[in-house]
Amino acid sequence: MKTLIKIFTLLIVMFIYSCAVQRPISSQQGNVSLQVFYDQLSPYGQWANNPNYGYVWFPNAGRDFSPYSTNGYWVMTEYGWTWVSNYSWGWAPFHYGRWDYDNYYGWFWVPDNEWGPSWVTWRRANGYYGWSPMRPGISVNLSFGGGYNDINRWNFVPERDFGRRDIDKYYSNRSNNETIIRNSTVINNTYNDRSRNVIYIAGPQRDDVQRVTGRSIGNVAIRDNDRPGEKLNNNRLNIYRPRIERINNGSQKPVPSRTINMKDVRPAEERNPANQQHNVKPVQNNRRAEPQTQPQQRQKLQGQQQIKEQEQGLQNQQKQKKTEVQKQGLQNQRTQKKTEVQKQGLQNQRTQKKTEEQKQGLQKKQQNKEVVNKSENRRKSKQQKTIPPPKKKKRKR
Repeated sequence: MKTLIKIFTLLIVMFIYSCAVQRPISSQQGNVSLQVFYDQLSPYGQWANNPNYGYVWFPNAGRDFSPYSTNGYWVMTEYGWTWVSNYSWGWAPFHYGRWDYDNYYGWFWVPDNEWGPSWVTWRRANGYYGWSPMRPGISVNLSFGGGYNDINRWNFVPERDFGRRDIDKYYSNRSNNETIIRNSTVINNTYNDRSRNVIYIAGPQRDDVQRVTGRSIGNVAIRDNDRPGEKLNNNRLNIYRPRIERINNGSQKPVPSRTINMKDVRPAEERNPANQQHNVKPVQNNRRAEPQTQPQQRQKLQGQQQIKEQEQGLQNQQKQKKTEVQKQGLQNQRTQKKTEVQKQGLQNQRTQKKTEEQKQGLQKKQQNKEVVNKSENRRKSKQQKTIPPPKKKKRKR
């Protein structure tokens, strides 16, 4: 009897456990609200109510964090290039929503309800592939316009190194971004996910990557996970990607359990990177700063802004001065050329006048000579007339 009771109790426990495990799977089909983000990401960052975007999330990932750059890599899936994150929370902010950057707070994430392999825009330059997180409110079509190219948002890597698992070792320094972007073109390959009615940006073509890298690019299969997280194993990416409903019918509006005021959000370098993956390679994002208090940081930013404005003013003055010098040089060249032309003209006039005077002098000499000759001829003719002919002598007989 006791044995039967134990067996019956064991069956009940197994039944309850089975129901508990299968319950999240049903949430994959569309019964999940934004609350899942608020609850699951709270241990890894801070939620604040942003006046422009509503609730936004600031990750406790350290000052070197950069989305789609730090602690992750790209793999090819049926949807295109998909970002695989080593952060335990990476299943959410790298596949839903958008990222934005603030000079004081650093990177922050704005939730949205559409899943994607990533939400970045792609470019290709001579010898480079590059990508940049899409800003909040930017759709796939708008991202192809290239009208919001903040150079510090871009990550570029030599095309031969694209697709590596340790891609963070090959990033180009962001000081080169301006030159690379100026000579780049948009990659506008897309994938239409009919099951979710969403269009994704797929990134570089597989054949192009295989050709420039000399490596075979395999396809990683995506499988739905029944709990938050993602893991790549045996060429299969198991990832939690529920369908998120914006409106929670008949339920309370989704809100974070704990929020702070925007003014109380600390800079990225001061937020405690608790519960994060270790061995994260720093990214050369040219945005590092020593830990400071909020007033000091703001004062520093204001000072940097003033210095930047002063430098810009000096550059403008130098450009203006250079332009004026160039203009003055052109004017001097024109004046010098005009003077030379005038001198040449005067010389030509003098030469012409001298030539005419010489001609006139020769003509006068010729005329004088003719007059002298005529006079001489007349005198000789007159003498011949006045001299009597010689008398003939008579012969003596």
